[in-house]
Amino acid sequence: MARLNPITLPKGVEVSIQDQVVTIKGGKGTLTHKVHASVGVSAVDNVLTLVAREGHVGALAQSGTAQALINNMVTGVSKGFERKLQLVGVGYRAQAQGGKLNLTLGFSHPIDYELPEGVSVETPSQTEVVLKGIDKQRVGQAAAEIRAFRPPEPYKGKGVKYADEHIVRKEAKKK
Repeated sequence: MARLNPITLPKGVEVSIQDQVVTIKGGKGTLTHKVHASVGVSAVDNVLTLVAREGHVGALAQSGTAQALINNMVTGVSKGFERKLQLVGVGYRAQAQGGKLNLTLGFSHPIDYELPEGVSVETPSQTEVVLKGIDKQRVGQAAAEIRAFRPPEPYKGKGVKYADEHIVRKEAKKK
């Protein structure tokens, strides 16, 4: 049996394991994940241990994936996840209204993006969007969907980009 790095649970985070379903409760919420049958999970004294069971094909790969997902769940319920987007372009604006994000991105119509469950949005300024949530996958997917409305173009850099993204610029055509 191959052992992975143990996951240490911070204070205020509880874990329960029942029939390969791991439930993690924290200050920000609760997340669950069904672990593959080839992975053994045990919790002892605020330390979660995952073990790849012998005799299963791909058990080591499944255990590594489960370890990463559960580690992200622990981080999510204790600290939460955040993704920042910037709108670059004249007249590009964003406005948060409850569970919706209103975007003006140079199209003939405004875009109303319905946020997925568990993801909240803030707009500190008209050109900044901050997505927050406890599920890393949902926050990242929402950010990717918003970015896909108008991805940054390489000539002027206009569009919706991640705050930490670097746009490689191209030179315009010469006569």
